[in-house]
Amino acid sequence: MTPPVLQIVVGSTRPGRVGLAIAQWFLALARERGDFSVELVDLAEINLPLFDEPVHPIKQQYSKDHTKRWAVTVTRGDAFVFVIPEYNHSFNAATKNALDFLYHEWRHKPVGILSYGGAAMGTRSAQALKPVLSALKLVHAGDVSVPLVTSPVRDGVFEGNEMLRTSANNLLDELAIITPVLIERRLRAKSHS
Repeated sequence: MTPPVLQIVVGSTRPGRVGLAIAQWFLALARERGDFSVELVDLAEINLPLFDEPVHPIKQQYSKDHTKRWAVTVTRGDAFVFVIPEYNHSFNAATKNALDFLYHEWRHKPVGILSYGGAAMGTRSAQALKPVLSALKLVHAGDVSVPLVTSPVRDGVFEGNEMLRTSANNLLDELAIITPVLIERRLRAKSHS
């Protein structure tokens, strides 16, 4: 049986970002375990414009090629981890924009949040993101918070300490438990419709 697909979504798109290094660290941990087929989804590479679909995403009547490509990518994912910075006590606009483009493609899939920031460790960005995830019917599996003050990215590389590795593995444990259950429920619901 093919393992479910875990997509690690890099939310920051700005030059000089550290989110990619943190996402790559998490990606390596996830691949070591073998619970998932793991993909890195970098919003800087996806390069979505500001939401520009004329019809609400709930109808899935996409008119733009970038939206259709984004829908295919997200549909392929069985679970997600959003790697997000904290900007001004919230999460960044590129992440919100990417979420807003779709609706059904997100529904009933598990999600974790890997936030990062200064002394607050990105916890305010994670808290701000949770109502958005809930509105999209994503199932929250847990958080990991990275304090860049004590665990900085050096020369483009992030090496989380033992506490962060334990926290990341706890999130992966939750995703590994929840994901197969939600896949089965989605398949059952689809067969009854």
